[in-house]
Amino acid sequence: MTGGASGIGRAIVERLEAEGAEVRVLDLSDGFDVSDPAAWESVEPADLACLNAGVVTRAAELTELTDEEYRRVVGANVDGVVYGVRRLAATMAPGSAIVVTASLAGLIPGDGDVIYTLTKHAVVGFVRAVASQLAARGIRINMVNPGFVDTPMVDGLRNAFTEAGFPLLQPGDVADAVLLAARAEETGQAWVVQPGRKPLKFRFPNVPGPRVGRRGMTPPV
Repeated sequence: MTGGASGIGRAIVERLEAEGAEVRVLDLSDGFDVSDPAAWESVEPADLACLNAGVVTRAAELTELTDEEYRRVVGANVDGVVYGVRRLAATMAPGSAIVVTASLAGLIPGDGDVIYTLTKHAVVGFVRAVASQLAARGIRINMVNPGFVDTPMVDGLRNAFTEAGFPLLQPGDVADAVLLAARAEETGQAWVVQPGRKPLKFRFPNVPGPRVGRRGMTPPV
């Protein structure tokens, strides 16, 4: 479990421990940097891996984004998922599962933090694309895509949500969706989590194929 010391991660840990699971938390507060590929070499296989670590830039205006902020967010949100899945794909046994915490910002153009949105779109594409490779190893990978959650990531913005009457998810809502995705037989799927709704599996639209050639052709690579 990455990012398991607070927020959504902590809620997932509590749900799993309540069911009697033994959980190992990998968190920056304990010295584990998900963006460091060497750190992943010590990670042992698990029946369920939850890749939950993530950060925001808080830079709504792109021209105000620093190089350091950019690298930090990409490192945590993208590199942390790629390095984690790479390690787990090599070590997990058939029948195991991975759940990645993505975001609604990976499905829509969230313009409040364009770099966060970029990283979550990358995560969505990566999970969908890598699912077939992991399926060949008997490993399932899915993701949850919550909207705004009442965690430290909305510190400084919470009053604005309250004043606007905009409801926030609770970390436990997302934790419930993570367990749902972990137990699903499907792979490469996304569950949208919104206040007042049950987790809903997102239906990705198809794109038009070639207008010439054989019907239903797929690329050879």
